[in-house]
Amino acid sequence: MGQGETLPQGGSSKAGWVLLGAALLLAAGSIGFNIYQGAGGATEPAATGGEGGIDALRAAAEASTDDAGPWGDLAFAYFNQGQYDDAAAAYRRAVAIAPDEAVLWSALGETLVLASKRDPLPPEALQAFEKALALDPEDPRGRYFLAAKKDLDKDHEGAIAAWLDLLADSPQGAPWEADLVRTIEQVGQINKIDVAARIAKAQGERKAPLIAPGSGAVAGDQASANLRGPTAADVAAAGAMKPSEQRTMAEGMVEQLETRLAKEPKNLDGWVMLIRSRMTLGEPAKAKAALDAAVKANPGSAAQLREAAAGLGVT
Repeated sequence: MGQGETLPQGGSSKAGWVLLGAALLLAAGSIGFNIYQGAGGATEPAATGGEGGIDALRAAAEASTDDAGPWGDLAFAYFNQGQYDDAAAAYRRAVAIAPDEAVLWSALGETLVLASKRDPLPPEALQAFEKALALDPEDPRGRYFLAAKKDLDKDHEGAIAAWLDLLADSPQGAPWEADLVRTIEQVGQINKIDVAARIAKAQGERKAPLIAPGSGAVAGDQASANLRGPTAADVAAAGAMKPSEQRTMAEGMVEQLETRLAKEPKNLDGWVMLIRSRMTLGEPAKAKAALDAAVKANPGSAAQLREAAAGLGVT
């Protein structure tokens, strides 16, 4: 949904609540999206714009009979160019190969919404979102659009409640956050539903992000230039994974961070990242152990570390 768009009086429109492209709307539980990645990570994906890029992707997809990945790549390239009918056709091939991948079903649904000239939520799109949520009840794109269905059915309060639940479950800094908040505000304004306090409550209850890109805010001169956020390739890889695979990837990244901290024990930001990551993974005991190790390695910064950890729920 673009900046400044408004919903028409008396109802909603597709332009009013379509969120973001398929590459960004990852699973809310995709810990890999926000987690620390050390040096030597994946490189940026090759650009797919232009007819030459499309031709190469189409050739790779047509050569693939048992891997949905090339079809998903082709679909996303079409999506980026606004060729939604072609994108939908490629996503249909992808889900035929990998029918248990929720992210592909919800991507298909969103593409069908954008391809539709009349129906703001076509039946095939609705079925795709329902399929995605049957496979992964936390799929944010499916949750978003089924809430939009409530809005279309004039259950505006139900739509707002569902969107607020999604906001509460979204990691801070999620790429869909600003558009989601704007949608809630617009639907509330049109239907005279006060949402400001409810948005603040949903945002206040959210977990902290696993990291902020870069590592200088706490550690200063002790920061490592090798601590960074995920690349676009990391994000794309996380979005194509099942929740269990996302967690495995996240745990591997945390292990990389622990290994790095064993060599760089003075890196305060790294310790804070580790504590935050352990909490997001639902491992408070390991988060506390990380705090204890950080304080032991940096006794002069104990108060600073404990304050940062307390903000993450670790004492």
